[in-house]
Amino acid sequence: MTVRRLAAVAAALLCLGAAPATPGPDFARLLDETPAPRLSDYRLPLKNAGRAAGPGLTPYALNAPLFSDYAEKYRFVALPPGQSAAYRAEGAFDFPVGTVLVKTFAYPADLRRPDDQVRSIETRLLIRKADGWAAQAYVWNADQTDAALKRAGARMPVEVVDLAGRARTIDYAVPNQNQCKECHQLDKAVAPLGPKARNLNGDFAYAGGRENQLAHWARTGLLAGAPSDPRQAPRTARWDDPAEPLAARARAYLDANCAHCHHPRAIASNSGLFLEWEQPEGPALGIGKRPVAAGRGSGGLETAIAPGRPEASILVHRMASDEPGVMMPELGRSVTHEEGLALVRAWIAEMR
Repeated sequence: MTVRRLAAVAAALLCLGAAPATPGPDFARLLDETPAPRLSDYRLPLKNAGRAAGPGLTPYALNAPLFSDYAEKYRFVALPPGQSAAYRAEGAFDFPVGTVLVKTFAYPADLRRPDDQVRSIETRLLIRKADGWAAQAYVWNADQTDAALKRAGARMPVEVVDLAGRARTIDYAVPNQNQCKECHQLDKAVAPLGPKARNLNGDFAYAGGRENQLAHWARTGLLAGAPSDPRQAPRTARWDDPAEPLAARARAYLDANCAHCHHPRAIASNSGLFLEWEQPEGPALGIGKRPVAAGRGSGGLETAIAPGRPEASILVHRMASDEPGVMMPELGRSVTHEEGLALVRAWIAEMR
């Protein structure tokens, strides 16, 4: 179905007030110019306050996800009936108009027991409309029955027990629409970040058993043009798997947490610091690179990455900080990711 035909069908359904013929997302409502005030208005088959889903949504996971103040994330994708995403070896897949990417952020009462007493905070939608991608954030109500649109974002204190067993309050931030556009910007347009071949090239525990995600998407018709053998596709290391090479894990972490801005086609392109997975080692990756502008964010240090000296590396200094104007990433976190910081420190320490 062409983009024009799909948009026309969606408009007709909206005018007639028609409901979807089969259970699943209301693609006509998703394509409407006006965001729905409630998440339930889209008839997404979500369960458990957005942490599980029924038919019509396919769950997925990333080899190297973005850190978001230790929140657990639950991801799903839906494409209009009969449509497939086009495989790309680099970058996000080419998704058809009507696609919706769903991501729910949630916290357990105790981070050491991620499946117990979990409470959803927000569900974000990235919707492929005829004129590009649109990002929307919905905050769950107190009884976890529905979520409301928050265009202006929100601050939400979250009480948790951390991985060290300490009680702490996380100042969780729901992004406003401008912040969504800032992080998801590529070539000055909103674009997906996670669903790439290298991030989906790994097994997922589906209801019917474990299967490689690229193979599953191809087999179920979600993806067209993928290699028949996932081993022929690129693969990002799992940053938290000690069995993987240290350098590959650190590069995967930086790709997920930094490269959405530090990319030649993204918002921090003028920095000259590029941290995407494909970037070869050298000054552009930060090795021996002096900052374009040495403000207080540099901490008085001279290079982004000083081989063998993490304590002298601006990258480490900014990752360790939780001070606005210094910390990196600038958005999406209020606390330091101790495990990710330790990984990057170890990677730099072994450089020669």
